[in-house]
Amino acid sequence: MGVRPPADDDLSEPESVEFGIAALDGTLSEADLSFPTDRGTVIEKLGDQSVPYDAAGRTVQLAEVLSELDRDRFESKQDLLDALYPAFEERRSSPRGLLSQLRSLVPF
Repeated sequence: MGVRPPADDDLSEPESVEFGIAALDGTLSEADLSFPTDRGTVIEKLGDQSVPYDAAGRTVQLAEVLSELDRDRFESKQDLLDALYPAFEERRSSPRGLLSQLRSLVPF
C-alpha cells in the first residue's frame, strides 16, 4: 500500500509513503533471502525491523507480525506477502489510541 504525501515545495521528498506489504516488498527484494523459507530465516535475514503499517507512520516489529501467522513456511516472496497482508490490514484499519477512536466517531 502507498499513499501520496501532502504537496510540498521541497522536491527531495519521496513521491509516496509506503507501508504494510509495500514497505516490506522492497526490503525483501534487496535481502539475501531465497524461497521456500521459514519464519526464522526471514527474521534472521531481515532482522527484527520496524515496518510501517499505515500512512501515519505507526510501526510494528516484523517478528511480531510473523508470530501472528498460522503458518511457518512460505513458498515464494508473494506467498509471504499474501500471508502478511491480513495482519498489516487489521492493524491499519483498527483504531489505535484515544485520538483515533474519537476520529472514528466523527462522520467526516
